[in-house]
Amino acid sequence: MKINNAAKIYNIVGAEAVLTEAADLRKYLTGLSTSFGYVLTDIDGTTFYTDSRYLEGAANALKDTDIAVKQFVAPLSNLLKKYKEVAIPVGRTLYNDYLKLSNDGLKIADSLPAFTSAMSVKEDYELAYIERACQITDKAFTSLLDSIKEGMTENDVAATLEYLMRKFGASGTSFETIVAFGENSSVPHHETGSRKLKFGDIILIDFGCKYGGYCSDCTRTFLFGDDKKHDDFKKSYNIVLEAHNKAKEEITCGMTGREADAVARDCLKKYGLDKYFTHSLGHGIGINIHEYPFISPKSEDKLLNGMVFSDEPGVYLEGNYGIRIEDTVTLDEGKVVSLIDSDKKLLIL
Repeated sequence: MKINNAAKIYNIVGAEAVLTEAADLRKYLTGLSTSFGYVLTDIDGTTFYTDSRYLEGAANALKDTDIAVKQFVAPLSNLLKKYKEVAIPVGRTLYNDYLKLSNDGLKIADSLPAFTSAMSVKEDYELAYIERACQITDKAFTSLLDSIKEGMTENDVAATLEYLMRKFGASGTSFETIVAFGENSSVPHHETGSRKLKFGDIILIDFGCKYGGYCSDCTRTFLFGDDKKHDDFKKSYNIVLEAHNKAKEEITCGMTGREADAVARDCLKKYGLDKYFTHSLGHGIGINIHEYPFISPKSEDKLLNGMVFSDEPGVYLEGNYGIRIEDTVTLDEGKVVSLIDSDKKLLIL
C-alpha cells in the first residue's frame, strides 16, 4: 500500500494516539482483512497488534510498509499506558469498551469523522480496485445469461453468478446476492429463495463482488422471454432507465445528496412513478458496500471528485413487478463516470 492511511488519519485527528479496532477501518489502515487486531498510531509511527493466527501473514504483507506488526498481549490498557489522550471511532465503539478506556483515565477524542472524510474520496489505488471489481461484475453477468434456463430457482441463478464472479477473480461478494423472479421483484430487498423461473418472468438481480477488499454494486432487470403481457413493465422500464441516465448526466461535483437524488426522483415524477420509488438514489461504495456519501431526499452530504457511489433509481408495484437499474459510478472532473459498461436497454432472453 503506497499511501500511509494511518498517518493520514493521525494527522487529521491531532490526538496523541489513534487506536482502531473496527475491521473495516483496520482494513483501510493496513490493507489487511482480519477478524481481530488493533492499529495504534502515534508520533513514532504505526503498529498493527494481532494474535498468532495473523502474525505471519501480516508480517509478510506489511514488510515493505511503515507499519510494524506485533503480538497483542491483553489487556488493552498495556498498549495505552504512556498516553493521556487517545482517539477512537466513537460511533463504532461499544459503550463498555468506551467506559474501560475512560475509566483508565484517558481523554477520548473521536476519530470517526476523519475516517468518514478520508475514506469517501478514493485514492487512485482504491479506484483501481473498485474498477476491477466492476469489470468482474460485468463479465460475470454477461457470462451468466446463457446459463439461465426455465425451471432454475432464484438460488440456482445466485449460486451460478457468485461462482462466475469468483472464477473471474473476485475474493467474494459485496453482499448477499438478490435474485427475484416475477412478482418477487416488487420487494426491493427480496430474500433469494426457491421460486422457479417461468417463461415471461421478470428477473431482477442485485449483485456485486470484492476485489482487493473493495466493492462493486450493480442491479439489472430483464425479461426471460416475451409473453406479450408486459407492456406496462416495458414502459416503466424505459422511464427508470431515463431517470438513471439523467442522474449520470446532471449530477455534478458540489451537489448535495438531496439535490442529486432529486434529479432522478423528479424525472420519475413527470410520469407519476415517483411514489413507487421507495428508497434513495444511492450510497457511497468502497471497502463497505454502504458508506458516505448518502444520496437521499434528506442528505446534505456533499458530492466531491473521487467519490464512488451508486446510481440506482427503481419503481416497485406491490405484488406485480419491480425495476431497478444500478451502476457503480464515480465523480471525475465534476462529472459522473460509470464504472460498469454493460448495455442497459431492456434485455429479453
